[in-house]
Amino acid sequence: MTVTANTSAANAALDAVADLMDGATLTIRSGAAPGAGATATGTVLAEITCPTPAFAAASGSVAKAGTWEDASADASGVAAHWRLVATGGAVLEGTVTATGGGGDMTVGNTTLSSGNPFTVTSFAITLTNLDV
Repeated sequence: MTVTANTSAANAALDAVADLMDGATLTIRSGAAPGAGATATGTVLAEITCPTPAFAAASGSVAKAGTWEDASADASGVAAHWRLVATGGAVLEGTVTATGGGGDMTVGNTTLSSGNPFTVTSFAITLTNLDV
């Protein structure tokens, strides 16, 4: 059986998850995502401390708030997945693609060069991509 939620319940759940991620650490990594319950894999290409609040208020989804940028990428490589780790240990993880590529998170260019700026273009969480 599939569990459904009305808009009010869905938005409350999304706001709760979003609140956990205030000030969280976002790492952009190479390689396939291992799953949020597994040990992180891949090379860390960029690292960003999310703002507080990290996300705007829920309205069917929660979208990143403010600018998410690493002024100087840590390593060169191709971004393939991201991992968002909250102070309390909560982890979200997903795919990275170039804008228009259909990933969970989109960036202007998935090829990062060490020392160059890296910015997250678009990122939103919906209940359909919360897989537990």
